[in-house]
Amino acid sequence: MPTHIAVRIAEEKGLDLVEVNPKGTPPVCKIIDHGRFKYEEARKTRSAKKKQSVVTVKEIKLRPKTAVHDLDVKIRAIKRFLAEGNKAKLVIVFRGREIVHPETGKTVLLKVLAEFADFALVEQMPLMEGRRMTMLIAPKPGVVIPMPKKKSDEKPEKPAAKADGDDADSEEAPEVEESTPSADAAPPV
Repeated sequence: MPTHIAVRIAEEKGLDLVEVNPKGTPPVCKIIDHGRFKYEEARKTRSAKKKQSVVTVKEIKLRPKTAVHDLDVKIRAIKRFLAEGNKAKLVIVFRGREIVHPETGKTVLLKVLAEFADFALVEQMPLMEGRRMTMLIAPKPGVVIPMPKKKSDEKPEKPAAKADGDDADSEEAPEVEESTPSADAAPPV
């Protein structure tokens, strides 16, 4: 249909003539309410943005001579990153003469990888980049990573039970205080 006729029909209905596909032969147009169309588009993009998950890469730096306890702390941090759905980039930094023995760094990375064998995928095997050896791991899709409970999570249950008992006592306490003379008052003579 000619453009001037389509514009007239759109004006009669109180709507807008919107070009949907300008590259088509002939160009495709629709008679719609443009304000409502823009609102619907914005709403679709907002809902799509809410549903998408952003995966970030968290970097953990290690050394070839990292102590066992320190390595355990780093492993817990990596486990937390993977549980949140993020990727972890493990970096071994070599200083001084340590660069002569890159196999020590590789053994540290493989030891860490052994901890995550059940619920992590290796996206990039250990690779030397100058004085740094890097490895990238990501969580396996659909696998739940077990997180140990913190000691602080276990303790609040007991004080919470005491707090409930204290609340009940504190509600009754004002009645008792009103009926008994205060300690500051002088005793009757």
